[in-house]
Amino acid sequence: MLGLLLAANLNITPLLAADGEDGCAVRRQVLQDKIAAAQQGDNTDELDGLRRALGNVDAHCEDASLHEERLASVKEAREQVQEREKDLRQAMGTGDQEQIAKQQARLAEARAELEQAEAEARADQ
Repeated sequence: MLGLLLAANLNITPLLAADGEDGCAVRRQVLQDKIAAAQQGDNTDELDGLRRALGNVDAHCEDASLHEERLASVKEAREQVQEREKDLRQAMGTGDQEQIAKQQARLAEARAELEQAEAEARADQ
């Protein structure tokens, strides 16, 4: 029985990729793949959690709401970059090289997170 489920799961994966579906379909597929792996490993605790997560995706995930979440993430990331830029300007005003380096690193991290959020939002379009 498990072999049939795995074979069916493997046959569906290329179809999803061919359709170009993303968002909720990708989340479902990832969870289904993880469920199959947990079944093979007899990991019942993980399996229960994954099944619950799949149920939540099936019940609540909509591609439109997923896109809205990603746009909200972009907004949050932009605000974080602005905050880090302000922190860096303040550190530069003190002249403390250690503090400046610390704030530069934080700003670089915030910019990387912004780029990631923007890429995910663009992928929805």
